[in-house]
This record gives sequence, C-alpha cells and structure tokens, in this order.
Amino acid sequence: MRKIWASFGSLVLVLLLFWPNPSYPQEIKEIKLPTPQMDGGRPLMQVFKDRHSSRQFSTDELPLQVLSNLLWAAFGINRPDSGKRTAPSAVNWQNIDIYVAMSKGLFLYDAKENILRPVLAEDIRAATGSQSFVKDVPVNLIYVADFSKIARGTEDIKNFYSAAHTGFISQNVYLYCASEGLATVVRGMIDRESMAKVMKLRPEQKIMLAQSVGYPKK
Repeated sequence: MRKIWASFGSLVLVLLLFWPNPSYPQEIKEIKLPTPQMDGGRPLMQVFKDRHSSRQFSTDELPLQVLSNLLWAAFGINRPDSGKRTAPSAVNWQNIDIYVAMSKGLFLYDAKENILRPVLAEDIRAATGSQSFVKDVPVNLIYVADFSKIARGTEDIKNFYSAAHTGFISQNVYLYCASEGLATVVRGMIDRESMAKVMKLRPEQKIMLAQSVGYPKK
C-alpha cells in the first residue's frame, strides 16, 4: 500500500510541475524600447496630403523600433532639459497617459524612461472598442486622462482640456502613420465603464479615446 501511495504522490507532483494550469496568472515584463529615430520621414506637406483614417489592417506586428518612434511622435519628450513633450499641454499638466494594448498584454508608455510598463498579462484588444477589427489590430492605443494631474478647475474644465490634449496626441499619431505608411483610425465607440474596470483604473482616470495602428491590409 505504501508503494501505491508513493507512486500516486510522485504522479501528482509530476502533474503539478508540468501540467499547464490556466488559473495561474501569466507574468509580463516591461519592454525597453529602442531610442526613437528622430530623423528621416517625409516632407510635412505630403504627410498632410496623405493623412486619412483606415479601418482595414494587417495582423502583422509592429517592430519595436516602429512602436518606439510612434509613441515618441505621439507624446514623447522632445526637450529633455525641461521634460516637455511633442504634443502641447495646458499649464504643462501632461495629464494624458497612453496605454498600449497588444496581443502580449496591456502596457503603459513611460515617456521619461522610454519603456512600456506592464499592466495586464491579457490580450484585451477586443475590449478596446465595438468595431470588429479592433481585436486583430496589432496595436490599440488607449488615451486616459488623469484628472488628479489638473490642479484646478471644474469637472467640465478638466474634460475640456483633456479632450484637447487627446486631440493633439492622436493627430501626432495620424501624421506619423501617414509619413511611415501605416494605417490608423481614432475611435470613440468604447464602453468606457467596463473598459475602466478591465484596465483597473482609478476613479480620477477617464478614458477619452482609442486609436488603432498597424500596417495596411494587403
């Protein structure tokens, strides 16, 4: 009998060690982005001419260099001495955070360190909007306003400035994509309440818009 129980115990140990258990949460690590490339690109007037929205995307992932360039263009630091950014911000509040939803998980863009900070080890792309294409787009950017960073004003004032700041950032993304031959569309059709729960946002954090980015569908 002892031999039977010993064998059974050994079998259980092997199963615990090697059998995949979906109840254990996966871990994701931060992603150190390459230094953004700040030269090159197409003439600005041509970029304006070609800027447009697209809702048809390839499922090919964006290389880290392209992702780094994209995020820097969106809201990266272009004046390291002051920490000021590529998009304007009233009173330099810098209250918009860019969350990056990809197949490997959800990340927060840290412009100062040029790093993607891990938030969730889940593919939440399908939850970032009601359109059918969002679940397959390689990158969905989620613009989140942090009202705690706005030192004064009513809720309406905070909404007003946050909307303006988000508009500046999303247009930077449009122009970068037009320059680099990427497809993009900014999106407002979001279940913000449920999405905020998925992202584990604080009450003072408000989802403003989302923006899909990828290569054009061939």
